[in-house]
Amino acid sequence: MHTPVDLDELLALVRDEQSFIRFVEALGADFASERLLEHNAPSSIDRSDSQEWENGTVNAFLDAAAAWAHASNRSPLDDNAQSNVWQRCAAILFAGKFYE
Repeated sequence: MHTPVDLDELLALVRDEQSFIRFVEALGADFASERLLEHNAPSSIDRSDSQEWENGTVNAFLDAAAAWAHASNRSPLDDNAQSNVWQRCAAILFAGKFYE
């Protein structure tokens, strides 16, 4: 199993294709870790210290990511987010984890 990574910190480091790929790899590892936790301690048990995935299927994940992208696109973005398309793409994928 992979060592836990702070996805928020890794997201802040996304600047180019290589850092985007590192983020996507870490997001995938985070999902795999969550599935393992879920298998070993089902959701009926309180895991308040865990950052659970709200969307556990590909379609739910992509729907949530797209919904977040639409919702966050309505608010003004800072200059960095507008100029860093790699980070914006990473943020959209990250939102698929938690956005409902």
